[in-house]
Amino acid sequence: DVQLVESGGGSVEAGGSLRLSCVASGNNIRTYFVGWFRQAPGKEREGIAIMDSIGSETYADSVKGRVTISKDNAKNTLYLQMNSLKPEDTAMYYCAADVTPIWRSIGDCDFGSWGQGTQVTVS
Repeated sequence: DVQLVESGGGSVEAGGSLRLSCVASGNNIRTYFVGWFRQAPGKEREGIAIMDSIGSETYADSVKGRVTISKDNAKNTLYLQMNSLKPEDTAMYYCAADVTPIWRSIGDCDFGSWGQGTQVTVS
């Protein structure tokens, strides 16, 4: 199994940027599916960026063009660069990883390993 720890969240003004990091341990995530999800109070969890085992990226329409998922295999770390942030981006952000996730679409997927979350607040 893999353990995940996120960091990089915080408070930012609308239009600003943040880069979230997710350090993996226990296994190398080189060939894993990895992703970023978020959940706002009173809302369901939303998949926003997924990278499959060969590096192909999928983004939710709500963030497309504003966020970029990337991975540093040498550091075993996943990143989410977020630009042009909006108040509606306010949520708890989680990274996730799995060798074979449940995957139908970015809006219908589930992963086996999750981080504890990092809060992003945009005002």
